[in-house]
Amino acid sequence: MSKKEAKYPKQAKKEEIEEIKKIFLKHYPDSVTELNYKNLYELLVAVMLSAQCTDKRVNIITPALFKKYPGTKELANANLDDVKELIKSCSFFNNKAKNLVAMAKMVEEEYGGKIPLEQKELIKLPGVGQKTANVILIEYTGANLMAVDTHVFRVAHRLGLSKAKTAKGTEEDLVKKFKTNLHQLHQAMVLFGRYKCKAANPLCEECIVKKYCKSKEGFKARG
Repeated sequence: MSKKEAKYPKQAKKEEIEEIKKIFLKHYPDSVTELNYKNLYELLVAVMLSAQCTDKRVNIITPALFKKYPGTKELANANLDDVKELIKSCSFFNNKAKNLVAMAKMVEEEYGGKIPLEQKELIKLPGVGQKTANVILIEYTGANLMAVDTHVFRVAHRLGLSKAKTAKGTEEDLVKKFKTNLHQLHQAMVLFGRYKCKAANPLCEECIVKKYCKSKEGFKARG
């Protein structure tokens, strides 16, 4: 396979897209995040921590963090070094700790202690970009949105659902092509990419969409 073909695999046809959608919805009908949380605050913190960090690692970190800081009021008044110590086994913990405290302060000071559930308001919070906001809304409200992490990006490109170089561009392609059931499809593609369509050594013999695969390259988003 040439370098050009690896970057831009043949794109899926309309009928293939519909079949891929049906298969994912059939095999992952009730899929949800693997992050452990009990409320919106815990979900937001967990998703913020999960950036470039595994859900498994986040689930190890959060019990102690939530015990000491059970809400935005407590986290807003937290000692930054203490928060860093609690999440130090997470990637980019220094920056994440700063964002967590800043996020909590903003929620307390500008939103009356209530985490907003609108995308445009969520992305105003420190450490919360569009992907994080979408993941929150997908998981907590079942919003018809798509979020693209490394797994979704890889699966989308291997199946010829997108040839965008960025996560944002891929998100736009998936929204345009799938249109509905986006929250379910997001969760399905995350789990499928995490456990089956892996970056290295994908389990092709167990693949539910093998006939629609266009490439086995380990696609990564730029930027």
